[in-house]
Amino acid sequence: MAEDFVEGLAGGSGAPVGDSGVTRLVGTASDDVERAAEAALRPKRLEEFVGQPVVREQLSLMLRAAVARGSAPDHVLLSGPPGLGKTTLAMIIAAEIGSNLRITSGPAIQHAGDLAAVLSSLEEGEVLFIDEIHRLARPAEELLYSAMEDFRVDIVVGKGPGASAIPLALPPFTVVGATTRSGLLPAPLRDRFGFTGHMDFYSAVELEQVILRSSRLLGTDVGHEAAAEIAGRSRGTPRVANRLLRRVRDWAQVRGDGTLDLHAAESALRVYEVDAIGLDRLDRSVLTALCTRFGGGPVGLTTLAATVGEESDTVETVAEPYLVREGLVARTPRGRVATLAAWEHLGLTPPQDQGASRQGGSTTSTGATTGTLFGA
Repeated sequence: MAEDFVEGLAGGSGAPVGDSGVTRLVGTASDDVERAAEAALRPKRLEEFVGQPVVREQLSLMLRAAVARGSAPDHVLLSGPPGLGKTTLAMIIAAEIGSNLRITSGPAIQHAGDLAAVLSSLEEGEVLFIDEIHRLARPAEELLYSAMEDFRVDIVVGKGPGASAIPLALPPFTVVGATTRSGLLPAPLRDRFGFTGHMDFYSAVELEQVILRSSRLLGTDVGHEAAAEIAGRSRGTPRVANRLLRRVRDWAQVRGDGTLDLHAAESALRVYEVDAIGLDRLDRSVLTALCTRFGGGPVGLTTLAATVGEESDTVETVAEPYLVREGLVARTPRGRVATLAAWEHLGLTPPQDQGASRQGGSTTSTGATTGTLFGA
């Protein structure tokens, strides 16, 4: 019974399904259940926010100055990978200036009229948060230009030669845009943001602080060793860290004595197949196929994806980014190549004649002991 319950958690309790349809405990995508769980753990003020010291300090100065002047802060653009706290910072911005927050997203605004309806309902000083702002439809994007710069939108009435534009004045407000792909933002839109902050991946020490804070909010007591172990497997992302903490809590309640110690952390993450550096089943399948089926590469993306039984887009967008960032895989003109760090992490010996060339120019060390994937 207990074993069945824990196995059920692996597939249906807070393991979000990404755009590719792959359910991953260490993925950065989130669903409705995940967002509800995150809401209870979000910091409410800047002083509670862990990590991102540069962005936090810059925002603090800007917001305090705006409050002192009694004016709306400049528009804010937050960029960076998913799960690092862009939505949380948008909520904090509204809280710091004592204003309401309106939330929408780029994909939800497909027509200029959709955006005009949102803008016309804003009150003075409110914060409008647009997630994935790079995915705004072009007509809505052009409407946003004048709204952000002049606090005015032109509502077109009628069609053809008889159409007329009615100017609509807007109260001062602040747009907070979040994007995971800032390079896709057109220059005219990017230039209208008075503040741009880039969110970096978190260090293990910062993630440990996130985990300790979250455990207190969850009503549990996690040991420092366990927090450090979870942090080391969280891929530099608070969303992943909080998700792993909840799974460790589940294991401790069902199979342990309720104590979230180092043994519980290691045992729980072994059940969920998250190894010592945060790789999951998909990541290891890609590495294993690359090393054992193709001698370390180079091998084409399509061939590699077919070998592990996944779509090419899944391998490229879900597994590869972290493997490349950790220096385990290198992209070359001829295909994907396993670095020496990948062979060491899997506990395999690279071919002697090509081992030196498979470093792929990487200087990143995985920090994992050879042949020990799960820290057991």
